[in-house]
Amino acid sequence: MASFSVRCLFRWASRPDQKAAHLYEERITLWRASSINEAIELAEQEAEEYASDGMEFLGYSQAFALFEPVPANAIEVFSLLRKSDLEPEQYITAFFDTGTEHESEYA
Repeated sequence: MASFSVRCLFRWASRPDQKAAHLYEERITLWRASSINEAIELAEQEAEEYASDGMEFLGYSQAFALFEPVPANAIEVFSLLRKSDLEPEQYITAFFDTGTEHESEYA
C-alpha cells in the first residue's frame, strides 16, 4: 500500500476575544491507501469527525504521494492556525489556490 499526506482546511467557530472575523486551521495527516483518491476520501472522512461543534471542515483537501511508507493512518504531522477577515472561498484563493501552484486534479 502506498502512503500519502493530505492537507485539510477548517474554520473554527468565533471566540469572544477574536479580533479577526475567522480562525482557520490547516491540518496535515498521513495515510496508507491504494490510491491518492482513497487517501483523500479517508482524510475527508476523518476531517468530518475531527470538526467538532467548535469548527467546520471546509471541504478543501490536497494530497501528496510520499516516498517513504507510514506505519498507520490519521497521523497528524502539522497544524497551523491563522486569523483572517477573508471569507472561506477568498481565504482558499489567497493562500492555497492562487493559480500558480504545480498540482493536478485527480478524479
